[in-house]
Amino acid sequence: MIKRTFGTVFSAGWFLASGALLAHHSLSAVYDIRATGEVTGVVKKVEFVNPHGVMTVDVPSDEGESTEWQLTTGSANTLSSLGFGGDGPNTVIAGDVVTITYFPARNGTPLGFIRSITLADERTIEFEVE
Repeated sequence: MIKRTFGTVFSAGWFLASGALLAHHSLSAVYDIRATGEVTGVVKKVEFVNPHGVMTVDVPSDEGESTEWQLTTGSANTLSSLGFGGDGPNTVIAGDVVTITYFPARNGTPLGFIRSITLADERTIEFEVE
């Protein structure tokens, strides 16, 4: 009886934990963490939400067209501790010109995970990889 109860509790715990583990993906599954890229553009939209914030940036090409980039950040808590959001000293808003260093998406789309952001006043903020 004890073995059966232990087995049931263990199995239930395993199933609950495996769902949570699948929900949190590896950074290297989506992004090439051995490569870096850099873009400069105008911030179109900023969303500081969990589990990851997103900055949408319009990046002009040499031909005069622009590409919309989705640049992922750390969690809202991490961003807050770095002074982003609200009236923090590093707040980024739509219309700001920024330069972002990022890990590029593995599939080549205009998507990246932010490593650092250089603000209009030339301050650079480094992001920790979560």
